[in-house]
Amino acid sequence: MKKIPVIATVNTKEAEAEYLSERIRLGGYAAPIIDVSTLDSGRLDLPYPYAAVLAAAGVTAEELRALRRDEMVRAMGRGAGRILRDLRAKGELAGAIAIGGNQGTAIAAIAMRDLPLGTPRLIVSTVASGNIRPYIEDTDILMMFSVADFINNTNIVSRLIMKNAVAAVIGMAAGEALLEPEPATGLRVALTAFGNTAGAIETIRRELEAGGCEVVGFHASGAGGAAMESLIEQGLFSGVVDLTTHELLAEVCGGGADIYTPLRPRLIAAGARGIPQVVAPGALEYFCFGAESAIPAAYRGRKTHHHNPYNTNVRASLAEVTTAAEVMAERLNAARGPVSLLLPQRGFSANGREGGLLYEPETDRRLREILRKNMDQKVRIMEIDANINDETFAKAAAAEMLGYITGGKKWLISQKP
Repeated sequence: MKKIPVIATVNTKEAEAEYLSERIRLGGYAAPIIDVSTLDSGRLDLPYPYAAVLAAAGVTAEELRALRRDEMVRAMGRGAGRILRDLRAKGELAGAIAIGGNQGTAIAAIAMRDLPLGTPRLIVSTVASGNIRPYIEDTDILMMFSVADFINNTNIVSRLIMKNAVAAVIGMAAGEALLEPEPATGLRVALTAFGNTAGAIETIRRELEAGGCEVVGFHASGAGGAAMESLIEQGLFSGVVDLTTHELLAEVCGGGADIYTPLRPRLIAAGARGIPQVVAPGALEYFCFGAESAIPAAYRGRKTHHHNPYNTNVRASLAEVTTAAEVMAERLNAARGPVSLLLPQRGFSANGREGGLLYEPETDRRLREILRKNMDQKVRIMEIDANINDETFAKAAAAEMLGYITGGKKWLISQKP
C-alpha cells in the first residue's frame, strides 16, 4: 500500500496528527506519522517516532538539545526529509502532508523541499496567510491556512480544514495514475519573463515551438528565476533564453529591498551544466519595490514607474547597473557551454524605451559598453537596433537558441568592437 506520511510535532499536535492519519487511511493509503517534535513526545509506538527522526538526521537527543533552536528545527527537518526520500526510493511514497505552527511548518517545509517537482506535498499551517516564501522557496509545496490554531485537539473548524487537506493530498496522489507520463527526452527551453518584457515572450515562444521546442516560462519574481536554476541543475532543459535578468540587479545591488531578490544566485546553473544560453539584460535597469511607501530612502527621488499599488519600479543608477553588468559578464564568462548575449539598443523594457518613464539612454549605453568590455571572446555578442520587446529582437533571440539546439550551430567567437 502506498503511503502518505503525516509530519507533525506530536508533543503538541498529537490529536490533529492522529485525525489526519485516520482520514488518510479511510482514503485507501497508509499514513505513518513522522514525529518531528524537538522534545521527546514519548510516543514510542509510532512508525517513525522521535528517535527515528533523530537517527535519520544523524544526531543524538543530547546533541539536539545542545543546538540553537533554529538548528534544532533544521535537524528535525533534515531527518524527516531523509525518511521521505527513502520511502520514495522504495516506490512507497504517494505524497506527504503536515500540520504546524511556525516551527512545525518550518520543519515540514525543510523535509519536503528536496522531493521532486510534482510530488504531492501539502502543509496546513497557521502561518499560511502570511509570507510563505521563506518556507516553500522555489518548490511546488501547497500551503493551506489552518484558520484556527492547533492546540492538540480537533474541533469544528480544524476538522473542516483537515478534511479538505486530506481530500486535496489524496486527490493529488490518486490523480497521478490518471496523468499521461511526461516524455523523458525532448527539446525543452526555459524562458524568463516579466510584464515589462512580455512583448517579446509570445514571439519567442511561437518561434521556438515552431522549431520543435517545448517552452517553459519563468516569471523573474525572485522565486521564478531560482526555480529555473534548480530545474536546469536537474537536467530538465536543453537551453535557456534568459531574456529577463532583472533578478541579477536585485541580487547584487538591491540589498534585499527589491521584492524580486532571487532565492539563489542567478546565471549560474546553465553555465555549469554546459547548455546553450541566449541572454539579454531584460529589466536590468530598474528595481522593483513594494508600494510607494516601501521604497527605501536611498532610492527615492529617482525616475519611478508605479506599476500597481503593490509594485513600484525605480530606475537603477549608473553605478548599480555597472555592478550588475560586471557580475553578469563574470558569470557568463564562466559558462561551460555556448553563450549569446543580445543587447537591445532601444531599451531593456517597455518602460525603458523612448518616451517611457524609465527611459535613460546614456545609462543603457554605458551598461552595454561594460558588458562588451568585460565579456570573453567566447561569448557571442549581438547589438540589435530595437527595444527588447520588438519583434526584431524577439526573433533574433529565438533564432540564436534554435541555431544552437536544432541547427548544429557552432559556438561562435565574437569580435569585440
